Amino acid sequence: FAEGPLLDGLYWGKWYNNKTFTFQHNSSYIYYENLLLGVAQIRQLKVHLNSCSIHPYFRAALEGCYSEYHYGAEDRTDFGPGDAPEWKYSSASSLWHWGSVALYRGGGYKFYLARSKQESLRKLEFLRENSWLTRGTRVVFIDFSTYNANVNLFCIIRLVVEFPATGGALTSSHIYSVKLLRYITYYDYFLASCEISFGLLTCMFLTQEAVKIITLKKKYFRIAWNWLDLLLLLVSILAIAFNIYRTVKVSLLVEELLSDPQTYPDFYFLAFCQVLYNTTVAVTLFLAWIKILKYINFNQTMALLSCTLSRCAKGIFGFSIIFFIVFFAYAQLGYLVFGSQVEEFSTFQNCIFTQFRMVLGDFKFETIEAANRVLGPFYFITFVFFVFFILLSMFLAIINNAYSAVKAEFDVMPSQEFQIKDFFR
Repeated sequence: FAEGPLLDGLYWGKWYNNKTFTFQHNSSYIYYENLLLGVAQIRQLKVHLNSCSIHPYFRAALEGCYSEYHYGAEDRTDFGPGDAPEWKYSSASSLWHWGSVALYRGGGYKFYLARSKQESLRKLEFLRENSWLTRGTRVVFIDFSTYNANVNLFCIIRLVVEFPATGGALTSSHIYSVKLLRYITYYDYFLASCEISFGLLTCMFLTQEAVKIITLKKKYFRIAWNWLDLLLLLVSILAIAFNIYRTVKVSLLVEELLSDPQTYPDFYFLAFCQVLYNTTVAVTLFLAWIKILKYINFNQTMALLSCTLSRCAKGIFGFSIIFFIVFFAYAQLGYLVFGSQVEEFSTFQNCIFTQFRMVLGDFKFETIEAANRVLGPFYFITFVFFVFFILLSMFLAIINNAYSAVKAEFDVMPSQEFQIKDFFR
């Protein structure tokens, strides 16, 4: 893969009519529009020999073993011919990576590809001939970054190949398209003014909540909506902090990262900051939309819904304990019975999500039936009967009972619309 599709994808030297062309500074433009920043980096992590124990029965037949990857088993010794950097362990220089099999450190044995396809091919052939990848290799990262000036977006790409202790290979890819250079066009400056306005509104919101806490004291924390306001305020402050931190980091690091075209510019940290900021903004907007519910209880219909949910909250919470006891019991049963044969039950976490899919009808019964012809049907039928038909119906019964009680109370009350102005005091 590295000597073929990877190099063909990184180095574009021909136009659509198969004519050869070259860009200035020997640069590579992926899909003719995406500038490859610097060069690509290939990094591996290994575990050392005899990092696991062999049973006495098999010690005569096996020369050694390599465990799963973890911090204590990581191999950091030099190997291979020569003193080139790819044969020496480099300390952590990037963020840790959470893979499908393990959590990997940011260090490892790494090397950079060259600016030309031919030099990169010769280097990869040399590493293959000298066994750069060994039995102890547990993961290989291929990192590179591109920039598209047409849309002003950086694209940080990480291709991952994990080699679990059981053998084989697990591949995954992580692609982050982020806008690191933010303030270029007039629209960008308009967004900057919106961000400043958001910061001022957050300061006003903070002052308002502080005054309410001083005035109401302990009574402030007895109102559920106030907890939502505090959470929204906290997330808003985090969004502003992340925005300032990301902007400062980009202005300080981008020029430094692009200074040497012969090395790999590690934009992964900046992409992580951008993703973290986007996540914080998403949570802020979500809470802001939820807060709207506080101000729409100005008519009888919305008040009826709000009172119903408040009335049945304790009942639902109490019955949820029973529900999840049964739910987790079935998850444990599925994990122990089908975990070694069915991928959907391979971990306890997968079992939980699989059972939620079963409730929604998104599940193939044939997989567990093939794994165990006796317990498979028994597990499926009893789970659907107890969880879907009985326990979930109890939730509806609790809500319906609360709704009937609240509706009866509202019917004897004078028919009068609530005034929205009361909710803005």
